Amino acid sequence: MEYPSKLLSEIVDEISKLPGIGRRTALRLSLHLLKQPENQSENLSNSILKFRKEIKHCKVCHNISDREVCEICANPNRNHALVCVVEDIRDVMAIENTGEYKGVYHVLGGKISPIEGVGPSDLTIDKLLKRIEKGNLQEIIFAMSATIDGDTTNFYLYRQVSAMSNVPRISTIARGISVGEELEYTDEITLARSILHRVPFEKSIKNI
Repeated sequence: MEYPSKLLSEIVDEISKLPGIGRRTALRLSLHLLKQPENQSENLSNSILKFRKEIKHCKVCHNISDREVCEICANPNRNHALVCVVEDIRDVMAIENTGEYKGVYHVLGGKISPIEGVGPSDLTIDKLLKRIEKGNLQEIIFAMSATIDGDTTNFYLYRQVSAMSNVPRISTIARGISVGEELEYTDEITLARSILHRVPFEKSIKNI
């Protein structure tokens, strides 16, 4: 597609790099920005820069946060002996929206995927194991998506945790979630029931 302006072409190129946005959508967004007051574009660009430069990862659970320790980990009313292991921040948000989970989290930052070249060392698995070594945990919940990569990550975590001296109870969310479905797209009622009716991980292996 020919653009009447090199500046327009450049911003379309950048916006189209975002996930789920093609060049036509990027062009529509670019032209929309052009119609808005200049200060609105400045506010948007400043918010992006501030977010990118100032956002932190919680030193306990690796959730994103404005502070060194996120609000969930800093909350004394949460059950800190119960840790839900998730892929990323979107899963934390999905589970929190159910209002049923009162424990804390550990964000892996992804899932093991040989096809995409993501291995255990690319995730925060070592830091999860260090949390378990302290011996203060009663239960670990694997809350990964019901996909091949999610199951692969669950199995790897189960082997690693089972080999430790301080082994907490290991459970996984109930399979009310369809196979192949990402956690963040699951409706809140189904997700809440999956958390409440979680099962020992050993039983979930037999049902696969």
